[in-house]
Amino acid sequence: MTNPYSTDLDRNPANFQPLTPLTFLERAASVFPKQVAIVHGQQRFTYVDFYNRSRQLASSLTQRGIGRGDTVSVMLANTPAMLEAHYGVPMSGGVLHSINTRLDPKVIAFQLEHAEAKVLIVDREFVDTIESALALTKVTPVIIEYNDLEFPQSGEITAAIDYEHFLSQGDANFEWLMPEDEWDAISINYTSGTTGDPKGAVYHHRGAYLLAQGNALTASMAKHSVYLWTLPMFHCNGWCFPWTMSAISGTHVCLRWVRPKAIWDALVDYKVTHLCGAPVVMSALLSADRADKRQLSTKVEFFTAAAPPPERILADMKSAGFNVTHLYGLSETYGPAVVNDWHVEWNDLDSAAQASLKSRQGVRYLPLEGLEVFNPESMSPVPNDGITIGEIMFRGNVVMKGYFKNKAASDDAFSGGWFHSGDLGVKHPDGYIQIKDRSKDIIISGGENISSIEIENILYQHPAVSVAAVVAMASDKWGETPCAFIEFKAGEIATEDELRQWCRDNLAGFKVPSKFLFTKIQKTSTGKIQKFLLRDQLSS
Repeated sequence: MTNPYSTDLDRNPANFQPLTPLTFLERAASVFPKQVAIVHGQQRFTYVDFYNRSRQLASSLTQRGIGRGDTVSVMLANTPAMLEAHYGVPMSGGVLHSINTRLDPKVIAFQLEHAEAKVLIVDREFVDTIESALALTKVTPVIIEYNDLEFPQSGEITAAIDYEHFLSQGDANFEWLMPEDEWDAISINYTSGTTGDPKGAVYHHRGAYLLAQGNALTASMAKHSVYLWTLPMFHCNGWCFPWTMSAISGTHVCLRWVRPKAIWDALVDYKVTHLCGAPVVMSALLSADRADKRQLSTKVEFFTAAAPPPERILADMKSAGFNVTHLYGLSETYGPAVVNDWHVEWNDLDSAAQASLKSRQGVRYLPLEGLEVFNPESMSPVPNDGITIGEIMFRGNVVMKGYFKNKAASDDAFSGGWFHSGDLGVKHPDGYIQIKDRSKDIIISGGENISSIEIENILYQHPAVSVAAVVAMASDKWGETPCAFIEFKAGEIATEDELRQWCRDNLAGFKVPSKFLFTKIQKTSTGKIQKFLLRDQLSS
């Protein structure tokens, strides 16, 4: 039977416009032009300033040949330039590629080449790393150098264009490009490369638009809320909060470095209402010198992901004036797509019971259509018993388009019509999910994903090492850190200091194991290392 509503009422081109978070900034500048959008040290940018500077960036990029589908890479701290890039780059039709500032030159070189970077905007703080990376890659992007006026950095790249000069060449009234289709790419975010080279998860305008609004609804963010940047904006585009804050005409408080005194001062001085961060940020706040701590005038909402915070940390954060909410997501889901939505009646439980509930990952975000724990073999949901383990899978508008130039990996990730997270978990009777293990043995340290395989490969290259197995070890400060179990070759030996230095010479600093244990490593009859036994050994 023909649907009578689909015959003469097709999409009206005048009304059907692609969804994009770029319109949030345009609206905020139109409705609240004098509202402070960005605070950075002594700098203040209103929404009309923010909008005009983003258009200038888009205009200048267009003059340099950037068009639809061209990649603009950025390696920036949490500064106004990073916020401007989240709008200016897609306003030119380009695709934003944010580089993790903690990566080593080899990985950065791979990303620049794989993403086909045409322009690279880099903070002076990271000049040495970028120069080393450029020496390893074939791409020759136009280099734009950002020198933070609030925190000037030494170093300079020869032939680089000064960021402020680059902006001055652009038109503040530039008629920026809407996406031709809301499914067009807005950004690319590379995974940690847990199996081989990193994969580029491609986000689209529609997903960014929806998750940005989902953040505001999930976090109960009122109009003109104040958000403090302790979460790196390079991480999943700052969980889409660069776009969320324009939707509510809120204020970004930028922090170049995550340091306890600066955080406490910002919380009080700017009346911060919300912030996100890894457990390490909570530890830093709580362990700050007494003289640096400040009394909060109102409750601050703190959203965290990665490993669940210990009960003691949660209790101390509550006493300090924070309400902690646990989130869960991946690079492939625009950051958080699952939230531990809190029930009012849970407030009556004791601290241990509350900590147990807060350790669960939770339920789907409003803009996520599907979240389930499946038996990956049969693709049937596991029972809601809190015991049966399956793989956590996602489906919906806030799941990536796929992996850039990697169809095989995309097809594998979406087999069966769902995105396979690789995380193993259970589903409780009330529908809340909880991660029990990570099928790829990823270690989450300070909010960063670390591949145990990558560390093991480096250790195996040491002439004295026969067997290496790396697992996560609980850490009050970082949530988790790598711990390496080592077996030496016959007649060979190395000290812990020697192995640690070996890792430092070959890995990014945050990936270096914090502990080395020299022992016979048990294996199955087929030679497989049983890592769960090693984890049990650490917890016993």
